[in-house]
Amino acid sequence: MSELSLNSLLAVPLAPLVGAIAAGLFGKVIGRRGAHVITILGVLVSFIISVMVLKDVVGGARFNATVYEWMTLGTLKMEIGFMVDGLTAMMMCVVTFVSLMVHIYTIGYMEEDDGYQRFFSYISLFTFSMLMLVMSNNLLQLFFGWEAVGLVSYLLIGFWFKKSTATFANMKAFLVNRVGDFGFILGIGLLLAYTGTLNYTELFAKAGSLTGQTLPATDWQLITVICVCLFIGAMGKSAQFPLHVWLPDSMEGPTPISALIHAATMVTAGIFMVTRMSPLFELSDAALNFILVIGSITALFMGFLGIIQNDIKRVVAYSTLSQLGYMTVALGVSAYNVAVFHLMTHAFFKALLFLGAGSVIIGMHHDQDIRNMGGLWKYMKITWITSLLGSLALIGTPFFAGFYSKDSIIEAVHVSTLPAAGFANFAVLAGVFITAFYSFRMYFLVFHGKEHFHHKPFPGEHDHHDAHDEHGDHGHGHGHDDHAHTPHESPWVVTAPLLLLAIPSVVIGFLAIQPMLYGDFFKDAIFVNHELHPAMEELAHEFHGATAMAIHGLTTLPFWLALAGVVTAFVFYMLYPQIPAFFARVLRPLIVIGENKYYLDWFNENVIARGARLLGRGLWKVGDQTLIDGLLVNGSAKLVGLTASLVRLFQTGYLYHYALVMILGVFALMTWFVFWQH
Repeated sequence: MSELSLNSLLAVPLAPLVGAIAAGLFGKVIGRRGAHVITILGVLVSFIISVMVLKDVVGGARFNATVYEWMTLGTLKMEIGFMVDGLTAMMMCVVTFVSLMVHIYTIGYMEEDDGYQRFFSYISLFTFSMLMLVMSNNLLQLFFGWEAVGLVSYLLIGFWFKKSTATFANMKAFLVNRVGDFGFILGIGLLLAYTGTLNYTELFAKAGSLTGQTLPATDWQLITVICVCLFIGAMGKSAQFPLHVWLPDSMEGPTPISALIHAATMVTAGIFMVTRMSPLFELSDAALNFILVIGSITALFMGFLGIIQNDIKRVVAYSTLSQLGYMTVALGVSAYNVAVFHLMTHAFFKALLFLGAGSVIIGMHHDQDIRNMGGLWKYMKITWITSLLGSLALIGTPFFAGFYSKDSIIEAVHVSTLPAAGFANFAVLAGVFITAFYSFRMYFLVFHGKEHFHHKPFPGEHDHHDAHDEHGDHGHGHGHDDHAHTPHESPWVVTAPLLLLAIPSVVIGFLAIQPMLYGDFFKDAIFVNHELHPAMEELAHEFHGATAMAIHGLTTLPFWLALAGVVTAFVFYMLYPQIPAFFARVLRPLIVIGENKYYLDWFNENVIARGARLLGRGLWKVGDQTLIDGLLVNGSAKLVGLTASLVRLFQTGYLYHYALVMILGVFALMTWFVFWQH
């Protein structure tokens, strides 16, 4: 068994960090060209080593050791260390490959932006943070990476900080993630309190001791509380209902960062963390049911919102939310390897769809409204073909990457015995139709149909979703041309990443399903109690190779649902556009609910935020000013003053007053003495 060398592993996260520091601190010195060369080189080095590590891991190599001991508190060691197994190696390759594509693409997309070097610095730092998160062998370092991706996403979503919508969006992402992270750190704290260690290996060895214990002063199972707290962290990062509200708004950042956040970094962190903690989650059916319900709600209801979006990037954003729901559902039925398999296939085709959307935005001179597009396939051949491949992968077309992972999730839910599996089964099946419908609604409106861009829209022609000012992705300082414009294919630095991402979007599922789901690729990385949760074992009985699965897939319900979605979109948007217009009138109340995103933003703003402000005001006015300042601090001072003023009446300073009081005192004493004698 070959061993992985520590030096090469250290180079993986450090190479992007060096690039980030160089571009960030010395951007003016090295210039634009220097900034993109050094950061792309850093990520390229990282990717090449990750591929070599993956090759060694497939050959049986493993690594689990401390690199640096940061602090020791009694028996607790706080360390920085790496744990490299199948799960880590796969994540390292996905993160570095998608990041490399985004780096190359950014050269073309951000060429006219003033913050060019700053942007490259941020995306390289993002890559470093995510690599630290996935490579760690302890919860402390995981938490460092967790917070670092949160911080960098804040910087990137608000990259165009002069746009008020961008600064609101990044603050929203930051605050919603604080809510999730509060749960996450509680879970870590409970684990530390009851096991005395943060190291994964030691933690899993002691996991059995957590069962049967209850949280002090309650009858709650300790392991369930820990797992739910950890999963609340994942709900924030991986944007699960109701902590998903930040993700659609993250579209305010430039398109390359949307691709990076939605495909490889940030949102995949929660799915990865739950998978890594599978030995703990397997001990609590209650936590698994909770995960399953949350995932089902997200998969179904976020898909509905994708149907009514007109901003090209927001359609893809809601698609991400829905797909993350699918991954969460897989976690809930203990099909952890299916969840990370879908994470991997999704990373490629979702990055492809986002970068394709960005290419369309460039071609459309930074107009993002899909109602202003149409017929683009004639002008943007590469973008058209790659977007079609990405869409086919997303809806789960047999032989494409998304088919293998998505159908495996649906099958796993189908054979699960958990109480929540019934609802989940409905949600993931309904989600197939919805996904196909909104994906091809966007595809047909953008690439086919009537051309809508030969006239410049008059002001006020749109509704309030006006793509140009509100959600416009043009912090570049070059809005629309005033004359009619023809779309054009994007430069090669934009189209080359599209072609490179299209390849895995088509083939990766076919190649990887056997080792990842039914082989021993994840054997020591993921723990499943097959007696309690038999989903994966039952799937293994039915699996007869990738080709057979795809051919069988042509006869199954998900395939027909996906086909129905595509056909419906074709009929609605290509043949009879009056049908959706009719539904838009008839279903107006439902559409209003959708346009307001189920009123969750309103609820957060008016109930939670306003409630917190009222509570704070009450504590300040009543608690602070009246009770503490008024009663305790000033009240005690007034009491002393009152006592003193009373005592001052007797302390006059005149000798005859004192003599009189002395005589009266003696008289009182004598009187009392006489009475007492009798």
